[in-house]
Amino acid sequence: MPLTERPTNLPPNHLNIMGYVNRSEVNGPGCRAVVWVQGCLRECPGCFNPDSWSFEPNQVVSIDELVQRVLSEPKNEGVTFSGGEPFWQAVALAEVARRVKAHGLNVMSFSGFTLADLQKENAPEGSQALLEQLDILIDGPYIESMAIHEPTSPVSSRNQQVRVFNPALADQITWASDQIEVHVFKDGSRLITGYRGYSETEI
Repeated sequence: MPLTERPTNLPPNHLNIMGYVNRSEVNGPGCRAVVWVQGCLRECPGCFNPDSWSFEPNQVVSIDELVQRVLSEPKNEGVTFSGGEPFWQAVALAEVARRVKAHGLNVMSFSGFTLADLQKENAPEGSQALLEQLDILIDGPYIESMAIHEPTSPVSSRNQQVRVFNPALADQITWASDQIEVHVFKDGSRLITGYRGYSETEI
Protein backbone atom coordinates (compact mmCIF):
# COMPACT_ATOMS: atom_id res chain seq x y z
CA MET A 1 0.00 0.00 0.00
CA PRO A 2 1.44 3.42 -0.91
CA LEU A 3 2.29 5.51 2.13
CA THR A 4 -0.11 8.22 1.02
CA GLU A 5 -3.10 5.88 0.92
CA ARG A 6 -4.94 6.32 4.19
CA PRO A 7 -6.47 3.01 5.36
CA THR A 8 -9.51 4.49 7.08
CA ASN A 9 -11.83 7.49 7.04
CA LEU A 10 -12.95 9.30 10.17
CA PRO A 11 -15.25 12.25 10.81
CA PRO A 12 -13.38 15.58 10.56
CA ASN A 13 -11.42 16.48 13.69
CA HIS A 14 -11.74 13.00 15.19
CA LEU A 15 -9.38 10.15 16.01
CA ASN A 16 -9.85 6.41 16.27
CA ILE A 17 -8.06 5.28 19.43
CA MET A 18 -7.48 1.93 21.06
CA GLY A 19 -6.89 3.20 24.56
CA TYR A 20 -5.83 6.01 26.84
CA VAL A 21 -4.25 6.43 30.27
CA ASN A 22 -4.29 9.74 32.05
CA ARG A 23 -0.94 9.34 33.76
CA SER A 24 2.08 7.11 33.05
CA GLU A 25 5.76 7.11 33.93
CA VAL A 26 7.00 4.32 31.61
CA ASN A 27 6.08 5.78 28.20
CA GLY A 28 8.48 8.69 27.99
CA PRO A 29 10.10 11.29 30.23
CA GLY A 30 8.33 12.28 33.41
CA CYS A 31 4.64 11.93 34.06
CA ARG A 32 2.51 11.91 30.90
CA ALA A 33 -0.73 10.92 29.25
CA VAL A 34 -0.58 8.11 26.69
CA VAL A 35 -2.79 7.72 23.61
CA TRP A 36 -2.82 4.40 21.73
CA VAL A 37 -4.27 4.94 18.27
CA GLN A 38 -6.18 2.24 16.43
CA GLY A 39 -4.84 0.88 13.15
CA CYS A 40 -1.55 -0.46 11.80
CA LEU A 41 -0.64 -2.23 8.57
CA ARG A 42 2.65 -3.81 9.68
CA GLU A 43 1.48 -6.75 11.81
CA CYS A 44 5.01 -7.20 13.18
CA PRO A 45 5.69 -10.66 14.67
CA GLY A 46 5.87 -10.29 18.44
CA CYS A 47 3.92 -6.99 18.40
CA PHE A 48 2.85 -6.00 21.89
CA ASN A 49 -0.52 -4.66 20.69
CA PRO A 50 -2.00 -6.92 17.99
CA ASP A 51 -5.47 -5.67 18.89
CA SER A 52 -4.36 -2.30 17.52
CA TRP A 53 -3.89 -3.59 13.94
CA SER A 54 -7.50 -3.29 12.80
CA PHE A 55 -8.69 0.02 11.36
CA GLU A 56 -12.29 -0.65 12.35
CA PRO A 57 -13.69 2.10 14.60
CA ASN A 58 -12.88 1.43 18.24
CA GLN A 59 -13.08 4.57 20.38
CA VAL A 60 -13.78 7.53 18.10
CA VAL A 61 -13.01 10.75 19.98
CA SER A 62 -12.86 14.37 18.94
CA ILE A 63 -9.68 16.40 19.05
CA ASP A 64 -11.35 18.70 21.59
CA GLU A 65 -12.19 15.79 23.90
CA LEU A 66 -8.72 14.30 23.70
CA VAL A 67 -6.99 17.60 24.42
CA GLN A 68 -9.31 18.13 27.39
CA ARG A 69 -8.41 14.69 28.76
CA VAL A 70 -4.68 15.36 28.49
CA LEU A 71 -4.91 18.76 30.12
CA SER A 72 -7.19 17.52 32.92
CA GLU A 73 -4.26 15.92 34.76
CA PRO A 74 -2.19 18.77 36.28
CA LYS A 75 0.79 16.50 37.02
CA ASN A 76 1.33 15.65 33.35
CA GLU A 77 4.47 17.02 31.73
CA GLY A 78 3.61 15.67 28.30
CA VAL A 79 1.72 13.24 26.12
CA THR A 80 2.90 10.17 24.19
CA PHE A 81 1.30 8.84 21.01
CA SER A 82 1.60 5.10 20.51
CA GLY A 83 -0.40 2.46 18.76
CA GLY A 84 -1.18 1.18 16.31
CA GLU A 85 0.58 3.62 14.01
CA PRO A 86 0.20 7.26 15.07
CA PHE A 87 1.26 8.65 11.70
CA TRP A 88 -1.79 7.17 9.97
CA GLN A 89 -3.70 9.80 11.98
CA ALA A 90 -1.02 12.47 11.80
CA VAL A 91 -3.31 15.35 10.80
CA ALA A 92 -5.44 15.08 13.93
CA LEU A 93 -2.54 14.24 16.23
CA ALA A 94 -0.59 17.26 15.00
CA GLU A 95 -3.49 19.45 16.12
CA VAL A 96 -3.67 17.69 19.49
CA ALA A 97 0.08 18.22 19.87
CA ARG A 98 -0.14 21.88 18.92
CA ARG A 99 -2.83 22.55 21.50
CA VAL A 100 -1.20 20.75 24.43
CA LYS A 101 2.17 22.34 23.67
CA ALA A 102 0.48 25.71 23.95
CA HIS A 103 -0.11 24.75 27.59
CA GLY A 104 3.57 23.89 28.15
CA LEU A 105 3.47 20.12 27.66
CA ASN A 106 5.97 18.17 25.58
CA VAL A 107 4.97 15.63 22.92
CA MET A 108 6.50 12.29 22.02
CA SER A 109 5.50 9.63 19.50
CA PHE A 110 6.39 6.08 18.59
CA SER A 111 6.27 5.10 14.94
CA GLY A 112 6.91 1.98 12.87
CA PHE A 113 8.00 4.31 10.07
CA THR A 114 11.59 5.54 10.07
CA LEU A 115 12.26 9.25 10.18
CA ALA A 116 13.44 9.04 6.57
CA ASP A 117 10.09 7.45 5.59
CA LEU A 118 8.18 10.24 7.30
CA GLN A 119 10.17 12.92 5.49
CA LYS A 120 9.37 11.56 2.02
CA GLU A 121 6.81 13.17 -0.24
CA ASN A 122 4.65 10.04 -0.12
CA ALA A 123 4.58 9.86 3.69
CA PRO A 124 1.15 9.63 5.34
CA GLU A 125 -0.85 12.84 5.18
CA GLY A 126 0.14 15.31 7.89
CA SER A 127 3.42 13.58 8.74
CA GLN A 128 5.50 16.74 8.44
CA ALA A 129 3.03 18.72 10.55
CA LEU A 130 3.22 16.12 13.31
CA LEU A 131 7.01 15.88 13.12
CA GLU A 132 7.22 19.64 13.56
CA GLN A 133 5.32 19.35 16.86
CA LEU A 134 7.31 16.45 18.31
CA ASP A 135 9.92 16.82 21.01
CA ILE A 136 10.89 13.14 20.80
CA LEU A 137 10.32 10.45 18.15
CA ILE A 138 11.09 6.75 18.54
CA ASP A 139 11.15 5.44 15.01
CA GLY A 140 11.44 2.09 13.29
CA PRO A 141 9.37 -1.10 13.31
CA TYR A 142 9.62 -3.64 16.12
CA ILE A 143 11.80 -6.54 14.92
CA GLU A 144 11.45 -9.56 17.15
CA SER A 145 14.87 -11.02 16.24
CA MET A 146 16.47 -7.74 17.37
CA ALA A 147 14.49 -7.43 20.61
CA ILE A 148 16.20 -5.79 23.59
CA HIS A 149 15.42 -6.90 27.15
CA GLU A 150 17.59 -4.56 29.16
CA PRO A 151 16.69 -2.29 32.10
CA THR A 152 18.46 0.69 30.51
CA SER A 153 17.10 0.60 26.94
CA PRO A 154 14.34 3.07 25.97
CA VAL A 155 13.68 1.11 22.75
CA SER A 156 12.35 -2.41 22.23
CA SER A 157 14.50 -3.57 19.29
CA ARG A 158 17.99 -2.60 18.20
CA ASN A 159 16.94 -1.03 14.90
CA GLN A 160 14.84 1.62 16.63
CA GLN A 161 16.23 5.06 17.41
CA VAL A 162 15.39 7.81 19.89
CA ARG A 163 15.24 11.11 18.02
CA VAL A 164 15.39 14.05 20.41
CA PHE A 165 14.24 17.21 18.64
CA ASN A 166 14.02 19.29 21.82
CA PRO A 167 17.49 19.65 23.42
CA ALA A 168 15.86 20.41 26.78
CA LEU A 169 14.81 16.75 26.97
CA ALA A 170 18.17 15.26 25.94
CA ASP A 171 19.04 14.25 29.51
CA GLN A 172 15.59 12.83 30.27
CA ILE A 173 15.78 9.61 28.22
CA THR A 174 15.63 7.59 31.43
CA TRP A 175 12.65 5.28 30.97
CA ALA A 176 13.28 1.66 29.97
CA SER A 177 11.42 -0.54 27.53
CA ASP A 178 11.14 -3.39 30.05
CA GLN A 179 9.39 -1.36 32.75
CA ILE A 180 5.68 -1.97 33.18
CA GLU A 181 2.75 -0.31 34.89
CA VAL A 182 -0.61 -1.80 35.77
CA HIS A 183 -3.62 0.51 35.70
CA VAL A 184 -6.87 -0.69 37.27
CA PHE A 185 -10.04 1.12 36.22
CA LYS A 186 -13.38 1.55 37.97
CA ASP A 187 -15.09 -0.94 35.65
CA GLY A 188 -12.70 -3.68 36.76
CA SER A 189 -10.61 -3.71 33.59
CA ARG A 190 -6.84 -3.69 33.82
CA LEU A 191 -4.32 -2.09 31.49
CA ILE A 192 -0.68 -3.18 31.42
CA THR A 193 1.67 -0.75 29.71
CA GLY A 194 5.42 -0.49 29.23
CA TYR A 195 7.49 -3.31 27.75
CA ARG A 196 4.39 -5.45 27.27
CA GLY A 197 2.79 -2.58 25.40
CA TYR A 198 -0.94 -2.29 25.93
CA SER A 199 -3.28 -5.03 27.01
CA GLU A 200 -6.63 -4.88 28.72
CA THR A 201 -8.26 -7.77 30.51
CA GLU A 202 -10.99 -8.30 33.03
CA ILE A 203 -9.84 -8.84 36.63
